[in-house]
This record gives sequence, structure tokens and C-alpha cells, in this order.
Amino acid sequence: MTIAILGAGVMGGTLVAALARSGHRPSDIIVADKSPERAAQVALGHGTRHDSAEEAVAGAQTVVLAVKPQDMRGLIDQVRDRMRPGTLVVSIAAGISTDFLEARLAEGTSVVRVMPNTPALVDQGMSALSPGRHCTPEHLAQARALLEHVGRVIVLDESHQDAVTAISGSGPAYIFYVVEAMIEAGVLLGLPRDTATELVVQTLYGAATMIRETGHHPTVLREQVSSPGGTSVAALRALEDHKVRAAFLTAMEAAAVRSRELSPRPE
Repeated sequence: MTIAILGAGVMGGTLVAALARSGHRPSDIIVADKSPERAAQVALGHGTRHDSAEEAVAGAQTVVLAVKPQDMRGLIDQVRDRMRPGTLVVSIAAGISTDFLEARLAEGTSVVRVMPNTPALVDQGMSALSPGRHCTPEHLAQARALLEHVGRVIVLDESHQDAVTAISGSGPAYIFYVVEAMIEAGVLLGLPRDTATELVVQTLYGAATMIRETGHHPTVLREQVSSPGGTSVAALRALEDHKVRAAFLTAMEAAAVRSRELSPRPE
């Protein structure tokens, strides 16, 4: 099966690399980008083909739309007449609904909307899939298999995609922000920066592994660390005094609102 990936940015390039690692024949992967030089660079790095967007979709059974939301309308206008009947279209652009794509593609086109995230770069991504009105079970399974190359996958109703964007799509940015703050705190307390970094990163990794492996609710795990009158309780009290929990809720609501704002209306 030939897969065309339109957009050679971070996520497009990540998918190309993952597919190449997973055993797909490089000759079955075609990369296209509005910058031909960028497409050629990504293709050369993984031994795949590269071509114009129009030529890439003409020979593909699966087309992945990996461009910025503001570029989607122009890209669809550019390639829709070159897609073969029965093509599976997978969109990983934030805010672009299946209704928008279906209104601009050939009638009956199978569309799957996906919200991935950047840990896909290390095969630890989280992707949420939502099938469009015309998506067949077979095409949904193909889309799922495609994204499983870069991490975990869930399928859910498209009405939840703005929330997914706010949680897992933008989520790595929140984690990096907290990690950065913790490292700076370590430096403030007198630790060398590389030591603080190692302490924080391993602590994050270990805590995430505990949540996954034990299956316990985070509240239970937090209480296990928080001895009465101890250091963790003192720190958590300071976080509550500064309304950090409320700030996270507000921030994630803002991300969901912005996701809705990015969604263009179908014509």
C-alpha cells in the first residue's frame, strides 16, 4: 500500500521515520511539502520517495494531511481532483473537522481525523482518532494501524477532539513547562543544572511509570508520598496557595477554545 504524507514538518517527518522503521518499503512512502527542498531532505533521510502533492496523491491508497490548519483549504483544492476513488484520507491538522474535509473532497471519501502529539518522535505518542461519516471499518483499522507505529491510539467521537487537543495534543508543552520550572528550582537550591535535570527527568519518568504500571489513581499515589507534616505536604500546600490546580484548568480550557477557533466552516 502506497502512503502519501503531505507536509514534511515535525509530525509528517515523524510518521515518515516511523513507517520506515516499521518495515514499510521506503518506495511505498511518498513525501510532499510546499517546500520541495524540505520534502527532498526528509525523503533522503529515510530512503523514501518525494514528489509534488498532486503526483503523490495520484499514486496513493492512503493520504495523510500533515499541514498547518491555515494551509488545509489550499492543499485540498490542489489535490482533490488527483485522488483515486477509495482513498483513505487521514488528517492530523488541529481544528480541521471531518465535515470540512468531506465537503471539499469527492463524495463518499473515507476521512479520519487524528490528534497526535510530539512524543510520537520517540514512539510514545498518544493519538485520538475520529472517523468521518463515510469512513469504513476497514479504513478506520488502517488509520489505527498507521498511528500505532508511533504510540498508543484511542478512537472516540469527534465532539471530544477539542478536549483531546487541550489534554494530550498540547499536553507535552505543559509537562515541559513544569519540568523546566523544577530544574530551575533545583538550580536555585544550589544543585548543578545537569544534576537537577537528571533528578527531575527520572522523577517524571518514574512517576508516569507508576501511574501506568500500578493502575492506581494519581490521588492515591500522591497521598502515599505525602506524609503528615512532611516536605511533600508543605510543597503541595504552597501549590494550592498559588492556585496551580486552577491555573491548569484555566489553561486547558483556553487550549480547547483555541482548538474550536481554528476550525473553519465547511462550504
